[in-house]
This record gives sequence, C-alpha cells and structure tokens, in this order.
Amino acid sequence: MTAATLEVSSPVGVIAGGGAMPFAVADSLKTRGLDPVLFALRGVCDPAATERFRHHWITVGQIGRATRLFRAENCKNLVFIGTLVRPGLSEIRLDWGTLRAIARIWAAFRGGDDHLLSGIGRIFEQEGFRLLGLKDVAPDLLMPEGSATRNVPDRDAVADIARGQEVLRALGAFDVGQAVVVIDGHVVGVEGIEGTDELLARIATLRAAGRIRTREGRGVLVKAPKSRQDLRFDLPTIGSRTVEGAARAGLSGVAVVAGNTVVADPQAMIEAADAAGLFVTGLSS
Repeated sequence: MTAATLEVSSPVGVIAGGGAMPFAVADSLKTRGLDPVLFALRGVCDPAATERFRHHWITVGQIGRATRLFRAENCKNLVFIGTLVRPGLSEIRLDWGTLRAIARIWAAFRGGDDHLLSGIGRIFEQEGFRLLGLKDVAPDLLMPEGSATRNVPDRDAVADIARGQEVLRALGAFDVGQAVVVIDGHVVGVEGIEGTDELLARIATLRAAGRIRTREGRGVLVKAPKSRQDLRFDLPTIGSRTVEGAARAGLSGVAVVAGNTVVADPQAMIEAADAAGLFVTGLSS
C-alpha cells in the first residue's frame, strides 16, 4: 500500500533516532499538510534540531511513557526513523508499560535488528497504534528507479550489480546486513554491524594495502532491504557520505533498490557523485 492509497491522519508521531532523517521526514510531513510530533530518543536524537518541532523526549524501552505521550498527542499513526545502536537489555529503562510487555521485549531481543524493530512495532500495534513506513509518510525521500547521475552503469557494472543482488538475497534470511561490494564478479566485502561507511572504508584500506588489485573505477556497492524485512523499519539509506566512501574505495558506483531506499539530501548526493564520476542508480524491486 502506498502513500497515494493509504489515508494518514494528522498528527503523525515520529519516533526519532539519530541523524538528519527524522527531521527530513518531519519537514516532508509538513509540506503535505500533516503535523509531525517528534518523540525523540534521549541520548540519540539531535537536541538542537529537535527544537524546531513539537516534541517529547523518551528513553529507549519506556513503553508505558511512550504510549501515554502518543495518546496525549492523539498520534494514532507512528513512524520509526533515524539511526539507533542496538541497546543491551541492561540499558533498557523499565517503566510499568515495559514490565507488562517484558516477555515480548525479551522475544524481540533474541533476533536480529529487524526482528527487534518489528517486535517493538508489534507491541505498539497491540496498544492500538498504526506503524507506517516512509512510503506512507514521506515517499519523496525514497530513491526513484533509474540513474540519478550523469554516469550510468556499464556492462561490467551491471554484472556486478546482479551478483550483489544475488548475494544479498542469500544473506537476507540471516539478518546480517544490507550492503555488499562486488568487483569484477568477486564479493570483496559484506556489511556487518559496522555499517556501510565502515564497509567502504575497509575496501579502501584493502585497496591501499594491495589486497584488491583491480584498477580504480571498477566495482559496485549494492544495497537492498533484507529479504524477510518489514519494510516499515530500517530501510537502507544512502547519501553524499555513501558516494564519497565509494569514491575513496575506488568503485564505479552505487546501486540500490528503488522505492525501498532512503536518500539523505538527494541534491548533495547527486552533486558528489557527478563530481567523482560515479553513478547512483535505482533498481527495480
């Protein structure tokens, strides 16, 4: 179901993690005539940027306080957005609502990151809220299909993209990452808990050490949601930092799934890619 067919009532609660995306989502909601209310995760969300919006501070795990605030603000629709380092169970701040849901929280923590996010989402749904994805609330922030840059993938890059998609489909069931680097058909790096930026930094280090011997300007970073992922949570994200990292790693470009990848500051990303001679392309899902 897309934003065009799903009726979204105002206000919309934005459960805001780190980075710039929660505020981009809030701005997108405002341009569509919807009123955002930020529920900012303490110690994670940017305090200065949060001040631009109506907001409340919550702590990871405060299920009871969060649900009371959602109801007080009449936020029947919620969206999770922003970075969040997976907390340990010992870091969870218990309140009565958390204690009531502790068995479900424990079950959510026993899986990977997607299992955790979808598990917490189900707890809120059982409290009567509706969890939405970016397709529903901010479709303008998602990567469109086709090349966004002057450069486009050549035949070798197309083959590397296909190989990367094949690898990510195989890995998706294990909830281990959303990105892979393929150079001339060889898988040279898979994203782990460190994230995409560090994956690309690792490729650059391997190239500098002579472990990757192909000439620069070959190879592709491929990103895609995990095969069993709830697409309302933790979509792949790219931006100018991704492009800059791919350039330092000596790659030819970046390929992501259109409609299921968040683009942080598209104009800056395109300018960075064009300046570096890289392509950025959106793949059909």
